Amino acid sequence: MEAMEAPHHQAPANTAAITVNSPEQMGELGRRLAKILRPGDLVMLTGELGAGKTTLTRGLGEGLGVRGAVTSPTFVIARVHPPLGAGPALVHVDAYRLGGGLDEMEDLDLDVSLPDSVIVVEWGDGKVEELSDDRLHVVIDRAVGDTADEVREVTLRGLGARWTEADLAALSA
Repeated sequence: MEAMEAPHHQAPANTAAITVNSPEQMGELGRRLAKILRPGDLVMLTGELGAGKTTLTRGLGEGLGVRGAVTSPTFVIARVHPPLGAGPALVHVDAYRLGGGLDEMEDLDLDVSLPDSVIVVEWGDGKVEELSDDRLHVVIDRAVGDTADEVREVTLRGLGARWTEADLAALSA
């Protein structure tokens, strides 16, 4: 019989659900989210191909005021966008091609960048949770029955002490 691991004593999740009706609104959500992000934040993005993860990240980059066009880092795995001003850098990671989980993620040295940057990881489920107890998990789903194929249901779930007081519901404003 295996020994059971002691459970993590983590603050309850802080959750908000937001309906996004267009790619423009997804970018705007990213710009609003950037206002509450700070160096050391880990943001995990989950959603099928074409859901809007990179569009959200592009808005985040605009909101953070970073250098360089934010594009999907699928072929480079990680791309660093340095700040144009005093804000944090944006490290944009696409973990889709990383099969080995944390070992391959550790090769990227994200923990070195984490204190000074905002790290956004697409397809990070099961791969990056150990980087930080405090993380924002953003799940983007296509709305059920959406005929225009533009509407998304975005669920923001802040985990850990960092996110207990964050007003995630205000992001839908």
